Amino acid sequence: MSESLGPYFVWESYARGEDWRPFTDLLDPDVAAERVAVSRQALLTMFGLDGDVVPERVVASVLFLGLAARLVSPLLADAVLAGEVRAARPADLWWKPVPGGPWPVACGPVPSAPASKLFEIGVEGLVAPLLEVFRARFRLSPQVLWGNVASALGGAAGQLPADGWPVVAALLERPPLAGMAVVGNRALTRRNCCLYYRIPGGGTCGDCVLRR
Repeated sequence: MSESLGPYFVWESYARGEDWRPFTDLLDPDVAAERVAVSRQALLTMFGLDGDVVPERVVASVLFLGLAARLVSPLLADAVLAGEVRAARPADLWWKPVPGGPWPVACGPVPSAPASKLFEIGVEGLVAPLLEVFRARFRLSPQVLWGNVASALGGAAGQLPADGWPVVAALLERPPLAGMAVVGNRALTRRNCCLYYRIPGGGTCGDCVLRR
């Protein structure tokens, strides 16, 4: 089911010997910085830019947004379409390095939990530790980063074949997501910005506060 929704919704089955790296590696600030450097170079190449015009922290915010989407999208689909979620912890996930696009993510065998545990498992358990690394290493505002998480949830809800907006709206009532975005008319509007507009040629996202 998740495969038909696109790559952001897929967690592969983990198998040893396939170049997977533990998700917990990303909680090392040096590994996070290495991945931001790779993404920064990919953006420079894509837009044909010189390095000085793309700040590291801007790339870090955009990269974190993509990672947040890879963590919450499969779980939101679980909750909305199956009524339960995979009770994955950081130690249960693996990833493969790629220069751009959605990262391959794999999950080991994990039990199922009620859909009501989506916030505890996905937001608090998986996203929050990674967010803290990016906040500290790249001096990013918590409002920007939690806004990115809200944006990731909204992006996932917009792609589901069933109505996931009530679930997202309920998640956005809980701190630290509270106040980061609002849901209305089957769409999400942020109250902050992921900083993508600061990349020359990047523009603004569909849910960005700057589009008002």
